[in-house]
Parts: sequence; structure tokens; C-alpha cells
Amino acid sequence: MNIYLSVDMEGISGISGSEFVLPDGRLYPEGRRYYTRDINACAAGCFAAGASEVVARDGHGGGNHALWEELDPRVELVQGDCPRPFPGLEEADAFILLGYHALAGTAAALLEHTFSSATIQNMWLNGQLVGEIGIHSAMAAELGVPTIMVSGDDKACAEATTWIPGVVTCRVKEGLGTQGARLLSAETAHRLIEERAREAIGKLHDIPPPPVPHPVTLRVEMKERIPIPRDNTRPNMRVIDARTFEVTAETVTEAFPWLW
Repeated sequence: MNIYLSVDMEGISGISGSEFVLPDGRLYPEGRRYYTRDINACAAGCFAAGASEVVARDGHGGGNHALWEELDPRVELVQGDCPRPFPGLEEADAFILLGYHALAGTAAALLEHTFSSATIQNMWLNGQLVGEIGIHSAMAAELGVPTIMVSGDDKACAEATTWIPGVVTCRVKEGLGTQGARLLSAETAHRLIEERAREAIGKLHDIPPPPVPHPVTLRVEMKERIPIPRDNTRPNMRVIDARTFEVTAETVTEAFPWLW
């Protein structure tokens, strides 16, 4: 059984603000350790539940944050800039979103944003406000891979249940605001992640991939006015206004690259 982890940083246990997740942040070295330890806790639960292979996609920013030499030796790590968001996901039996955060604008959510806190105000999938949890679980669903577990703060976990019926959530902290959280202890959080991973794999066949109507339309509202092409250089693009545009394609995976 092959389990694929997509790992983001904002929802990792122990992280409570930007200084943990930015490479120039004062607490970034601690953030990297916390990130790696959550991967190891999740992997331990996966292997205990019968997984034969665990692949972790280092998915925060440029994708080079996990401490390779401190990783569980049974885990294979995908790092760096890749031509596809999740190389090898099509071979997986299940998908786990580890350390995720709530979508942009979520009240009292820790480090809430949708892909870019600097440039993106909002994003919609087929008319529904969406964040990274919804987009990534939809990409997996298009490959027939169920998203069985999501970890993060309480707001990220609540968001996950709206996109993925039956998903197992792992609340490792309570968001108190963009730059603050009430944290579980490291021991408690890691134990909980391991337990939830085991539970999720036990329920794998009861958590189907969420349906995604096709074709799909992804709409993006930018924070500032940008020069949006008004010709045919981007297929299936429609300009809404000076800050908003949308792309229609057969799948989320096909539509997504055209947004940038």
C-alpha cells in the first residue's frame, strides 16, 4: 500500500507565526525541525497501519524545507521544483494533506492564505470559494486517489470536512489569528498525528475521492491590478475585471497552470 503525503508548513504542529515558515525568519530552523518531525509521526502511523511505501512531497514554498538526514529512513522524499505538483501521486492508494492551513480570509485562522499571501485575494472552483485543501484534494480525486486525512489548525480541519466527506482530521492547534495559535505539546501532537494516520488508513475504503464536476472553472481575484493578457495566448481564459480572471479546462490539474 502506497501512501502519498503532501506537506505544507503553516499547519505543522508547533508553528505559530510567519517567523517559522519563511527562510529569513528568526525561527525558521525550528520550523524545519517541526516540519520533519510531523512527517515522521505521520509516516509512523502509516507504516503501523500496513503501508509498504510512504512518499512525502515537500510542498511548502520552493519545496526544500524537510531535513533529509532527520527523516524516517523508510520515507522517500520529493523535493524542489518539479514539472508536476505531485510526481508519482497517480501510483498512490491514498493521499494525506499534512500541515495545511485555511483558505484566504478565514477568520482567526493561523497564516491563512490561498497559494500566495502576497498576490491572491480569493480563488473559486466552479463558483465555490476554495483554498489549497480543496484544490489539492480535487487534483488527487482526478487521479482516483482519495484524500483520507488532513492535519492543521481547527479552521483548516473544518474546511477539509466541507470538501472531503468522511475525511479524518487531525487538529494540532487552535488558530487565534493570522500570527497566533494555541498549540498542543509536541508529544501530544505527534501522538495524535500518528493515531489519526492509522485511523485514516483503516477507513481508506470508506473515504472515496470527492466528485469534481467537469469541465472545471477556476477563478482568481488578485490583490492588486496586474497586466492580464487579453488575447489568445492563454487558452480558455476570460478576463472579469482588472484584478480577476478565470480559466476553464477539462480538469483542475489542466486549469491550474494557466492561473500563473
